Amino acid sequence: MKSVKIEGNSRSDYGKKSTRLVRSEGNVPAVIYGGKETIHFSASQLAFRPLVYTPDFQLAEVTVNGKTHTCIMKDLQFDVLTDELSHVDLLELVDDKKVVANLPLKFVGQPAGVKAGGRLEVKVKSLKVRVLPKFLRENIEVNIETLELNGNVRVQDVVADNMEIMNSPRIPIASVVMTRALKQAESTDAKAGKK
Repeated sequence: MKSVKIEGNSRSDYGKKSTRLVRSEGNVPAVIYGGKETIHFSASQLAFRPLVYTPDFQLAEVTVNGKTHTCIMKDLQFDVLTDELSHVDLLELVDDKKVVANLPLKFVGQPAGVKAGGRLEVKVKSLKVRVLPKFLRENIEVNIETLELNGNVRVQDVVADNMEIMNSPRIPIASVVMTRALKQAESTDAKAGKK
């Protein structure tokens, strides 16, 4: 699994004044929790960029005071006016402690319904799962080859070993819908058949 390395500087002062100072230097205040201790640190905006601005699920290898912590991103805050990253919450991975993460879906195969002239509509791009850190992965593969015209793949159809999917099982994640051209062709055929 891909990971992003971040070098952080420990913070001992968390007040508004010191937080403003951190941000004015082009850094982002952040916190790591979930492990033995809560760690407050800051790192440059550029260091967080590959972790924040990507659709991929990645681990963060954060080094603070010479110690590296393996984390996943839990929350982000952006400045209302400038839209710059203003705070990051990271969850430290502990081997025997399950974590909740949003894993992207990766659709595999050409749906049968698309071959018949339909159009694939993706309705859900990621699923919320509860999983042990050792079973975390970059994405969940969903095979959609057998998806027929007007058919749906639902959350309950997703096979994710060693993971508990927390989304409602009845939610459709992808479907193949009729295109306008196909509907017109069918109605033309139906009219021709009536004559």
